[in-house]
Amino acid sequence: MRKFDDRVFQLSLDVTNEKQAKEVVASAIDRFGHIDVLVNNAGYGDNRPFEQVPASEFRLLVETVFFGTVTLTGEVLPYMRKKRRGHIINISSVGGRFATPGNAAFHAAKWAVGGFTESLAQETSTFNVKVTALEPGGMRTGWGKRAFSGVYDLLPEYEESVGAKLKALEGYWGNETGDPEKVAEVVLRIAEADYLPPHILLGSDAYGFAKQASEERWRQAEHWKPIADYIDFTDRNAMPALPEA
Repeated sequence: MRKFDDRVFQLSLDVTNEKQAKEVVASAIDRFGHIDVLVNNAGYGDNRPFEQVPASEFRLLVETVFFGTVTLTGEVLPYMRKKRRGHIINISSVGGRFATPGNAAFHAAKWAVGGFTESLAQETSTFNVKVTALEPGGMRTGWGKRAFSGVYDLLPEYEESVGAKLKALEGYWGNETGDPEKVAEVVLRIAEADYLPPHILLGSDAYGFAKQASEERWRQAEHWKPIADYIDFTDRNAMPALPEA
């Protein structure tokens, strides 16, 4: 930190505390005069069946992962709009495109980040503020091992879904495909990019999972298309039979 002298200004922030977020952003503006790049990266996991997650803990995770992003963006965006430039980079996850059992709060929050990002990117494009969600797969940061370190006694009914998933991941931690140094390099590069899409996948595993999920989702949409068509104002009166699996 010392080698950067006054170019680094370090402050503590609880992203679930709106008052603190306002104060931190104001302090940064006062110190540097502007904010060119905002990276929203606060988050953690909670790996239990939804039924076994207390409502307060579910809400806290969503407050951190999603509303933390919303709060900081809301504080920084007015400055970027006035300057008519800026980059907002939301660290999401490929888990914002598909879901696995045992992580409902995390997936809910990351899916929300993706939708928020895509809508906001369209709103701010007219005044040169770029907004994108980075959606990495597994990275060797130690996050996965920490996030999945909690041992919970699962209700028997969830052993075949959540329990099996947790067991399958035991040998995965420490062998993730993503290199965090390369992710950092990507963040630095896109912070100066002239064009950004609202979603960027990071990692071959993320690409594969997202592609598989998209194809399955579209297959199901086609399979259920008669139901989709039925609800239009037409002369058809009889509802079609529900498709079988």
